[in-house]
Amino acid sequence: MFEALIKKAKTMDASDLHMEAGLPAVFRIRGELKTLGQPLDSDALLLAGRRLIGDKNWSYFVEQCSFDLSANIQGVRCRINVMKTNRGVGLAIRLLSSFQPTLEKLNLHPDLMDIAHHSHGLVLIGGPTGSGKSSTLAALIQEINQSQAKHIITIENLIEYHFKALKSFIRQREVGRDTPSFYQGLMDALREDPDVLMIGEMREPDIMKQTLNAAETGHMVLSTVHSGSVVEALQRVVSNFPAEVQIGIRAQLADCLLAVVCQRLIFRPDLNIRVPECEILFANMTVKSIVRNGKFFKLNDVLQTGALDHMWSRQRYKEWLENRTDWYIRTDDTGRQAADELTNPDHSPLARDYLSSRQPRIGSRANSVTRKKIASRKKDVHENDGPYKIDEVDNLDDILRELDK
Repeated sequence: MFEALIKKAKTMDASDLHMEAGLPAVFRIRGELKTLGQPLDSDALLLAGRRLIGDKNWSYFVEQCSFDLSANIQGVRCRINVMKTNRGVGLAIRLLSSFQPTLEKLNLHPDLMDIAHHSHGLVLIGGPTGSGKSSTLAALIQEINQSQAKHIITIENLIEYHFKALKSFIRQREVGRDTPSFYQGLMDALREDPDVLMIGEMREPDIMKQTLNAAETGHMVLSTVHSGSVVEALQRVVSNFPAEVQIGIRAQLADCLLAVVCQRLIFRPDLNIRVPECEILFANMTVKSIVRNGKFFKLNDVLQTGALDHMWSRQRYKEWLENRTDWYIRTDDTGRQAADELTNPDHSPLARDYLSSRQPRIGSRANSVTRKKIASRKKDVHENDGPYKIDEVDNLDDILRELDK
């Protein structure tokens, strides 16, 4: 039962699977919950949970009523939380992607590449749970890995993406398996000659303080924080400390801050994918002054007027997404080439079929035809002889049929 549901979740392209005694399995697909099948048996879930945890760690689970682990099931890497509930044992399973994220593959703005080419500073990736923070973090690490010879150390709970060393030398450590805590892993890393540190998450003040120290001493440090906006992300860091030390924390944060990215995932029905919608803040002198003085509300004005410094407010970023045409869409069978064809109608029959059926925003050539409503078609012009004209048409299907001639 357990393995079959994992396999089913993979087939359905679900990001999460929830299993609870007495209830049907629940899948999260593109952010929405969907149920499937019959209610699950409590004894079967107890057996599955015990098999995953193992006899060695079962006593810890009995005492703490929860246990985190990672496992490879049916060829799918999973992050699993086993918990006690009022119905017995429940499981929350995150299916981890097998592909290696890059900024391009995540459909993020190219301005984020600037982050990877700095030698030191603090980078915070914010957003709610399930907004793709870890994927963006991994994409930035991969950008460094592809372009620079750096020593990268990651401290994660649990490891979501396994990096293959390219130009960089990468060590990945998992909390609970390779190090007892984020704090201890960070302390160890500072004695291991790192250039770049990736901290999976910052929640406790001692981890935040040590992260700030690492960024202040000449390292590139990347981490995540739960927040709904850039302003909230920075406020959350400062507010985690007692009031009497917040002035010093703001000064330290201002000195080492490099960038803050806050994102959420939105579903594009025209492309059948979810894409990140971001706020992007780069720390120039104005930003540093605002942070140092604790006037965080002024950052919204900086985001609006900071286009020349590659900053993006949520509204301007949304407009960029609406005008974008060169999307990356992952496919299981044909890979990147098919994805490129799917979003480039200039040269792809596959794209034209897809666009004809769904009628999303399409590329420059078809847009040009739509806008101009060209009235006549040049006779005896072959496919590669240059521009052509088509008869006036009333809808997209007619345009696409004309383009196929």
